[in-house]
Amino acid sequence: MKIGIYGGSFNPVHKGHVHLASEAAAKLGLDKVYFIPSKISPHRSTAEYVPEKDRLAMLEIVCRSDERFEVSDYELRSDRVSYTIYTIEHFRRKFPGDELYLLVGSDMLLMFDKWRSYDRILEEAVLAVVSRQDGDIRQLEKKAEELNYPGRIIICSTDAVEISSSEIRRNIRENVFDTCYLDENVVKYIKSNGLYR
Repeated sequence: MKIGIYGGSFNPVHKGHVHLASEAAAKLGLDKVYFIPSKISPHRSTAEYVPEKDRLAMLEIVCRSDERFEVSDYELRSDRVSYTIYTIEHFRRKFPGDELYLLVGSDMLLMFDKWRSYDRILEEAVLAVVSRQDGDIRQLEKKAEELNYPGRIIICSTDAVEISSSEIRRNIRENVFDTCYLDENVVKYIKSNGLYR
């Protein structure tokens, strides 16, 4: 099987996240994509995170839309920083004979060599980079060449969907709900639980 691993804060999960997962699944022929919310991110502040149960619940809502999508609470069950290498090793143990694909947005490739044990990540999984911005393919290809892991980095060109989670949270605080960015059932969940207010 081909297994996609897609980590992030998902705070909240929005249509850009779903678009990235759907495009990667279609272009790479993935059988499953696991959405994995981070507990303690090494890359960003967790000060604005809503409770873990709410981020999980919102992910479960959007994952109902595609039978290939699953939610994993692996990182939430850990007390350590959510370094990707630990998650990759967990999924390698879980799926020892399957192909693993780590799904990231284009911005992540540009700083990938700063990640902890990035070389070990590339030994265990193919890095599948989904373009998030128009016109950034050449820049991504150049960075992939610099990393010099032939066949271990794939760049998937898609229609760019630029959505900012921080902007969504800011809009919610101002009582503006962007249903063009959020699944309508996620909007209902946010409203009924008073999140991001």
